[in-house]
Amino acid sequence: MDGFEAIAASAVPLTGGYGGETFAVSAAGEDAVLKLYAKRPGRAAVDAALLRLVRGLLPVPRVLDAQVDQVDGNPTYVLTERLPGVNLEIFLVDADDRQRERIGEQLGELLVRLSGMPFLTFGEFVGSGLAIESFGGDGLDEWLDRHVEALGLSRDQVENLRDVVAEAGDLTDSGVHRFCLVHSDFNPKNLLVDPATATVTGLIDWEFAHSGSPYGDLGNLLRFGGDPVLERAVLRVVRETGPDLGDRLVDRGRAADLWALIDLAARTGQNPVATAAHGLITRMADTGELSAGRPDPDVVH
Repeated sequence: MDGFEAIAASAVPLTGGYGGETFAVSAAGEDAVLKLYAKRPGRAAVDAALLRLVRGLLPVPRVLDAQVDQVDGNPTYVLTERLPGVNLEIFLVDADDRQRERIGEQLGELLVRLSGMPFLTFGEFVGSGLAIESFGGDGLDEWLDRHVEALGLSRDQVENLRDVVAEAGDLTDSGVHRFCLVHSDFNPKNLLVDPATATVTGLIDWEFAHSGSPYGDLGNLLRFGGDPVLERAVLRVVRETGPDLGDRLVDRGRAADLWALIDLAARTGQNPVATAAHGLITRMADTGELSAGRPDPDVVH
């Protein structure tokens, strides 16, 4: 039995995420996390390189081992330490306002660090050298056209959604034009926190990270809204300590997030997040508004 088989034999599937490729294991006398890349074998090299690049700047796990080339039919993998803490999604269920504010401040700090890690071009990372390959030249209009059938909307709803896309385009064109490291799944299910101190201990699951908009991760975090105390703390820290991103941060974040939201909504039914995304896109299509009735965290009710 080779090393990979020995690790996999003791693997216990972890909850969280929807790929079914992450496992709790014991390696070298410590708790570890094994991530397999059966569907996207080339991504192992990218994830291992990213974790090594940002370690010490962001709360990411240490890479213990990685197999970035397929050997003897085994999938590529990355083995990391298991960070302490509980899932932030769970912690927030019973968190009070002070804890929410403290968490929000720390999330704002993480967003500032991410937006301050610049790249020269926009696109996906390739290989251990983190080369950047363009996603293609299509705009948001074309992106909607590619997914519109799967969204299952009426003709009037589609026309309203095109108005939303136009609004998002105007916000993008008038915003800051630079590229930075984008985690691309920056939300409570991918964050860990020490419940005793309300301290963020980990930012995990980097499989969608790319070079992109400095508004992207903010938009992901604010996607579904509903936690104004936390969100106001995030926005305050980003505005006060981060690189200047201009005005209308909430709207610009939502505009940057529309790409991912459309893609998710087109896969409704595959997992709870995709189904929630379809509900949000449907509300946008009903109202013709980017906000889709979501509360503005800057407005205190």
